[in-house]
Amino acid sequence: METRDKVEFVPAKSTDIIQVKNLKKYYNKGVIKALDDVSVNIRRGEVLVVIGPSGSGKSNLLRSLNLTEIPTDGHIIFDGVDITSKKIPNEKGRMVKLNIDRHRQRMGMVFQHFNLFPHMTVLGNLMLAPMKLLKLSKEEAEERA
Repeated sequence: METRDKVEFVPAKSTDIIQVKNLKKYYNKGVIKALDDVSVNIRRGEVLVVIGPSGSGKSNLLRSLNLTEIPTDGHIIFDGVDITSKKIPNEKGRMVKLNIDRHRQRMGMVFQHFNLFPHMTVLGNLMLAPMKLLKLSKEEAEERA
């Protein structure tokens, strides 16, 4: 496996929101290769469809983009920040711990099995996360929903 510091980056265009570079996800000590050297640039506003047979790594790729699945190797640069790094430079140039939750708030993800709470209305389901995670008022959450 290559190490993270040996990867050379193609400079991001100002329109690139996500850069995936040499992404790998291995299981069973490298026996199962769910993702093997995947690279892609996704532009701001672009719609991208990931199609493939069952077991081809689609879900692993999507879960890796917001680090709900931790890649074995490679880089994911989200809006100029390498979110696969444990530490990133702050505005003063000091290395600080990456706050992945801050980046996840700016990402959207629709789960394959997006089970709603059956005891709530659709509106109630849509309002729940913004109220709990973003601390929006009921009125703000309802307006957004």
